Parts: sequence; structure tokens; C-alpha cells
Amino acid sequence: MRVLLLGGGGREHALGWKLAQSPMLDRLISCPGNPGLGTLGDVAADVDPEDPAAVVALCRERAIDLVVVGPEGPLAAGVADALNAEGIPVFGPTSAGARLESSKSFAKEIMAAAEVPTAGSATFRDRETAVIHLEESSGPYVVKADGLAAGKGVLVTESLEAAIEWVDGCLEGRFGAAGSAVVIEEHLTGDEVSIFYLCADGEAIPFQPARDYKRLLDDDEGPNTGGMGSFSPVEDIDDDLVDWTTVHVALPTLGELASRDIDYTGFLYVGLMLTSDGPKVLEFNCRLGDPEAEVLMPRITSDLLAVLNAASNEGLTGHGVTWSNRAAVDVVLAAPGYPESPVKGLRITGLDHIENILVFHAGTREAGGRLVSSGGRVLNIVGLGDNIGEARDNAYAAAQHIEFKGKQFRTDIAAKQEGTSP
Repeated sequence: MRVLLLGGGGREHALGWKLAQSPMLDRLISCPGNPGLGTLGDVAADVDPEDPAAVVALCRERAIDLVVVGPEGPLAAGVADALNAEGIPVFGPTSAGARLESSKSFAKEIMAAAEVPTAGSATFRDRETAVIHLEESSGPYVVKADGLAAGKGVLVTESLEAAIEWVDGCLEGRFGAAGSAVVIEEHLTGDEVSIFYLCADGEAIPFQPARDYKRLLDDDEGPNTGGMGSFSPVEDIDDDLVDWTTVHVALPTLGELASRDIDYTGFLYVGLMLTSDGPKVLEFNCRLGDPEAEVLMPRITSDLLAVLNAASNEGLTGHGVTWSNRAAVDVVLAAPGYPESPVKGLRITGLDHIENILVFHAGTREAGGRLVSSGGRVLNIVGLGDNIGEARDNAYAAAQHIEFKGKQFRTDIAAKQEGTSP
């Protein structure tokens, strides 16, 4: 098979790494790709993955058998719609299904209709009513830009003033069209966990859970980011949590979408908060998480490409995913200035001497024969082991060895799970 993988971040490098292990794969082509993906196959760096017509043309030119969409941008832009219209198999939902992520208010509407447990919320398009709502509420305040904001459109704060300023920033264009409306939610407390599903024709194959770290700094301090690390398996959750989520969240959501003539084929991310009142959904995403994909892909022992191909063609009946008992811990190395204004063009060294570690490129490029930073989250350093502690030790040993000026990383990824200090 000739597979086109859309995207160029750490999630896509991890996906490409896994797809490359399939005996079904003839050639992997990434668009726009990155230096890590370039070691696995061809890279179409000059094609915009969010341009439906350009993606269709690339598929025709390269005789692509299957398109796998990594990030949310192409999905929201309607790339899957265009591919479906041309009869090109694609794993990724249409723009209508992708609204689960591209519109938080739509996701809340679906959850309400499907009776999915979630935080109470209200959506506002004007400042006055949003501010009144905040003033009549008690903190902590949770304010979200309604649309796609690259994981940076959420504020959780005890400060009413900061919450109002966030509303202002959203409605005044800080996040572009994503901030044309704001969603103000009830604040939930508890431990978070990420559960992913591989979906097609109303069926949902669950992945094993992972946990990520959204805040920039140790002890969950600092601003929200796209994710500073993750680990899997998650050992402090109930054994039946995945089954509960399948029955009470994934299948009802797919059923509600189907009732609206939305056929959902793709990954579904369910972000859960394990509250004292039971699990509640924080948000949906229409793709694998990043950095959760980086710890899930190494733990899959079955042929992922075979399942994605089936989902995009004949359906999931008779297919499944098998898992290793090994643990994986991902430590993200971020550029100085991330998340607001990351420094780019920083030379990266130390990768040549890393052994028994997986390195997934997130924000890198080649310049003058050297590897340099090109984004906020630069590299994902994934340690594997027979348990979380061993995987964690391996990841941090490598993270210390890799260098670029001003690198940032959290030192407490999976520390609570392991019960050790960095």
C-alpha cells in the first residue's frame, strides 16, 4: 500500500513510525512531514495539508491507496470531505464530524443530546453577557475559545479579573476565528486521563489509556501548552473505566452523530476528569492526542495499518488492536519562550549518541546540514521499560543528554504514578 500521512508533528512521526512496521506498507509519504518522518519515507513539504484540492492532487500524482490524517487542521478544513468525494480512502472524519473538536459549543450540544456526563457550560458571543455570567459565578473559572487554538485557548484561573481578560482576548481576536465565541465551564477537580478510540460505522475500538501534562512547569504550574509529556499505562484508574467510557461516552456520541447523518470514521479522543461524582468528559478531539500518541504507538503490538485500512474501507468488524505490557514515558523538550513566543533556529545536538530510546520529532527542520528547532515543542523523548519507573528513568537520562540552547522540560512526568521524585 502507498499511504499518505498528513501532518508534521510528534504525533505524526509516532504514527508514521508505527505504520512503517506494517508488512502491508509499500511506501509512506508525509505531508508536510519533518526530518524524523523523512527517515521513514518521502516528504511532500511543498504541499499544504489543509488545502483539500492540493491533497487530492497529491494523491492522484502518487497513486495513494490510503490517507491517514494526523492533526485537526486538515479535518476542520474539509480534506476528508474532498477525498471521500473523489473515492480516495481516508482515515479521518469529515468536517462535520470534526466539529467535535473545532467547536466546543457543538461538542457540548452533542454531549447533552447523547446524555454524556460533562461539566456544565454556557456559550457566549458578546462580552457583556459573558462578564455577567463570570461575576455571578465563583472560581476557579474555566474559559475556552470555542474553536481550534492549538491547545492554547483554555484558561483555568482563580482570578475573576484574569477570566474577564481572557474573554476579552478571545473575542478581540487573540485566537482568530477560534475566539469568535467563548465557552465558560463549571470547574471540575480530579485526575485526568485520556482514552482514544478507533471509530468507523458506529463501532469503536478502545486504546489503552494514557495521561498527559498540559501545564508548562512542574506541579502543574504555568500556562497551558499543547502537552509537555505523557505516559502509558495508567495504573491508578479503575479496571472498568475503558468499558464505562465506551458504553456511556463513545458509542452514544457516535450514535448521536449518526442521527444527524454524520458518519464518523477516525480517531476519537475522550478527555476525562475523574471527579468525586464519577468520570466526566472535559473535551473531545477528532484525532490522536499529542503527546499521548508518542507513548501509545510503541505499545501497540498488532498491525495498525491493517486496522486503519479496514476502517476506511470494509469496516471494523473482526478487527482489533493488541497491546504490550511494557510501559512508555514521553518527556517533551520545548524551545525557550514556549508557549507564547518560542525561539526557532536553535541547533540540536546529542541525538547521535542516544540508544534504546525513541525520539519523535515535533518542531525540527534541517538547515545547512544541521538539525535545528522550528517550533515550540521540539522533540519527544520516549523511554520504554518493564514498568513506569524504568521507562521514566530511560526517558530522563536521554532528555538530559540532548541539548539545544534554553531547552525546557518538566521533571515530574509520571513521577506521581511511580511515587518517586525526579
